[in-house]
Amino acid sequence: MRYFQIFRVAYKALGRNKMRSSLTMLGIIIGVGAVIAMVGIGEGAKKMINTQIASLGENLLTIFPGSHMAGGAHSGAGTMTTLTEDDALALRTECPAVSKVSPVVRSGGQVVAGNLNWGTSIEGYSPEFLSIRSWSMASGTFFTDQDVKGATKVCVLGETVVANLFPGQDPVGEIIRIKKLPFRVIGVLSPKGQNAFGRDQDDMIVAPYTTVQKKLLGVTYVNYLIASAVNRSQMDAAIDQITELLRRRHRILPGQDDDFTVRSQLEIATAASSTSKIMGLLLGVVASISLIVGGIGIMNIMLVSVTERTREIGIRMAVGAKGKDILIQFLVESIVLSLIGGIVGIMLGALSSKLISTIFHWPIFTSVSAIALSFFFAGFVGVFFGFYPARKASLLDPIEALRYE
Repeated sequence: MRYFQIFRVAYKALGRNKMRSSLTMLGIIIGVGAVIAMVGIGEGAKKMINTQIASLGENLLTIFPGSHMAGGAHSGAGTMTTLTEDDALALRTECPAVSKVSPVVRSGGQVVAGNLNWGTSIEGYSPEFLSIRSWSMASGTFFTDQDVKGATKVCVLGETVVANLFPGQDPVGEIIRIKKLPFRVIGVLSPKGQNAFGRDQDDMIVAPYTTVQKKLLGVTYVNYLIASAVNRSQMDAAIDQITELLRRRHRILPGQDDDFTVRSQLEIATAASSTSKIMGLLLGVVASISLIVGGIGIMNIMLVSVTERTREIGIRMAVGAKGKDILIQFLVESIVLSLIGGIVGIMLGALSSKLISTIFHWPIFTSVSAIALSFFFAGFVGVFFGFYPARKASLLDPIEALRYE
């Protein structure tokens, strides 16, 4: 009953100056709303990046050739032609931690279908491509090992290529021309959208790697290899086995640098996750500054309130109120300001997140933990910044307070 009376008195005291109380709460409202919206943006970005990385493939490993060096200058990773089809076969048969391997041969060019044309990427893979990249077919079928052995002129289209060459049509069974050579379309890949690097994964044509090697490029090497580890826990073992095998096959002596580089999906995920965490932290810190400014506003108003109500404090003490009672009374008023501001701020943050997501099409994830943390922090701001004015009020001399005009 006593605490109910304290809250009732606090509500009345704050209600005497509604405009002042509302403006004081505004800092907390904006602070809590900003924290929820900014943390939601950060979490949404992190989830989007993780989803995009997962779309690259299941337990994906990528083996790039090394850097070519001429005249003392490195031309960049991937410029050597040290990886071959036989390397892929060796990885498949001699590395227990590797489940699937596919050579990759890439080219680019203009593709023609009827009176339409489209510039895109032409990529050669083995039939293991679908499993390694965790990709499914939207229609038709994927090419087989027989197509790879015979360097058959068949291909599978990405959704973006279909939209530009066969708008509103089913391309399966149609003929397209790649660098003046006819290819039969046997399937369409399911759409995946952009990857973590901003590339449209659907803007490509997939064909047997031998076809791209012999019919389009006239080369015997492969640009790089993609592989899939048996499971996530075996990824480090797979990297070690791949490194050891390729060093042996390429006759690299101890102490010499590798002429290849092995990259894992986990490295990409870790780097992207670290970046998104830092971004989320910075957004949260910037938004939290608004809460601190709101807390300073509460302290300022409570100090003004103590000065205005000095005579009231003296009367309370004269009729038996103790310093502790005065401290609790003013502290409760500060907490009420913060918590009301926090509740309104939570609603504002949720509404802002929804509007930002709708207008800018950004992925925003508003978690219950972020809302609870913001509400708790709002209460903490009320206690922290309200304690000094409350203590100042509790230490007033009753006689001096009664004399105050």
